[in-house]
Amino acid sequence: MVKIPFSPPLLTNGDKLSCYEFERRYNKTPEVKKAELIEGIVYIMPAALRFRSHGQPHARITGWLFSYEAITPGVELAVEPTVRLDLDNELQPDAVLIITPEAGGQTRISEDDYIEGAPELVVEIAASSTAIDLHGKKQAYRRNGVKEYIVWQVLDQKLTWFCLEKGEYLELKPDENGILKSRVFPGLWLAVNELLTENMSEVLQILKSGLQSDEYAEFMNKLGND
Repeated sequence: MVKIPFSPPLLTNGDKLSCYEFERRYNKTPEVKKAELIEGIVYIMPAALRFRSHGQPHARITGWLFSYEAITPGVELAVEPTVRLDLDNELQPDAVLIITPEAGGQTRISEDDYIEGAPELVVEIAASSTAIDLHGKKQAYRRNGVKEYIVWQVLDQKLTWFCLEKGEYLELKPDENGILKSRVFPGLWLAVNELLTENMSEVLQILKSGLQSDEYAEFMNKLGND
């Protein structure tokens, strides 16, 4: 009798899998460029990304985050990293900002170089994925303790910044000047209207003001003492 070699099933949109089985099938399905496990269900993302509805916004918000990370020891930025949140959720957010484990952050880097646990800040660029980003992903991030979650709904010209309070996400409100200020990363200030109207020079100028604030200096002292 001839034995037929066993090959695992390919990754399929809508599969209900554990993280272990998701990774096993993902690794055996090279034609799938990006897939996420959200609440135990597989979502295969389109390989092609549009310029103005994803690529450009992604670059701009990443540039804002990088400008903060570049001069903030103990803070690290990653673009589209694999994040193992829990047994039912393995995601690839558009960007994450973490406090390093050495500085007292809540994530760890696994031996195979993946983020494990909940990043302090997650950013998603939502065009075609708005329903997923504001429901399934939001629920998974909230339950696992992602402290701040930014969703940029590009087609609606809207950016929402959620903060975790007592186990629930509450929307962060801008100050009297229209500036959103992170509670987890002091000095990370965002001029929302300027971002939405593509005035990046002003976005970076407002961030510079945040980096010169007393709250940022206190944060740096705290990170240095941890």
